Amino acid sequence: MTAKDKKSLHVAVLMGGWSAEREVSLSSGKGIADALEKNGHKVSRVDMDRNVAMVLDGIRPDVVFNALHGVPGEDGSVQGMLDLMQIPYTHSGLATSVIAIDKELTKQQLVPAGIPMPKGRIVSSAGLYEADPLPRPYVLKPVNEGSSVGVAIVTDNSNYGNPISRDAVGPWQEFDSLLAEPFIRGRELTTAVLGDKALCVTELKTAQGFYDYDAKYTEGLTEHVCPAEIPAEIEKLCLDYALRAHQILGCKGTSRTDFRWDDEQGPAGLFVLETNTQPGMTPLSLVPEQARHMGISYEQLVEIIVREAL
Repeated sequence: MTAKDKKSLHVAVLMGGWSAEREVSLSSGKGIADALEKNGHKVSRVDMDRNVAMVLDGIRPDVVFNALHGVPGEDGSVQGMLDLMQIPYTHSGLATSVIAIDKELTKQQLVPAGIPMPKGRIVSSAGLYEADPLPRPYVLKPVNEGSSVGVAIVTDNSNYGNPISRDAVGPWQEFDSLLAEPFIRGRELTTAVLGDKALCVTELKTAQGFYDYDAKYTEGLTEHVCPAEIPAEIEKLCLDYALRAHQILGCKGTSRTDFRWDDEQGPAGLFVLETNTQPGMTPLSLVPEQARHMGISYEQLVEIIVREAL
């Protein structure tokens, strides 16, 4: 670490924006900014709007802590802007962000490397009103959204109709195309990676049986079992897959890889769902929780992420 790195920094915490995850980003950003101030840094809190480049050019921070979630903070748009402005920033770079937020592009990178992911295909939302693209039960999700935004599970007993009704509320009303994947029964697991180390495995137990956006960010809807009570073989696979996904995709700082595990199938029932390059940093978030389990405080976690960006 250079002498410059050891001194107090001016950090702009970029948060908010206009994605579906704005409120979560604001919560993440507040926690990060408070922690950085406790660590002795000068902090500028920036709620991103269309003039964000002018704002950052005016304050010229040493580094930007990217606390945005969703588009455009997670898809390479903000990363490209900061690259052009020659301002260092936390988390993954442009190319990695473009690939990781796109679930199909992610599969094209990870599956050939031996990381199992559910088979699926891109379907037209309009076509769903004619016939199911896969045998039920199956999952429909936007191709380029994070935090399980807009995910629907279509079952024989769902109230979407058969085939899906045009009037049924679901992601087909918001997106022209969706990713259809077989539904994997079983347990929700997740593993965070910090730098070059996978931290641990958390199991997520939700009242509604699926770890969707509301379950992630509404207190009391999800029980976090950290570390997960799973066989050592499954724990080892989760840690390995998460670290390899982080490395193959070129992630930096921290990432979080989510899994679905059919415990009746053993190791063959473990599938990666996605790798999140901008995991949440709210009080309910999984990365800070796993860091604490590994003996890393929130303030230390934020500091590690900032220092890696430099």
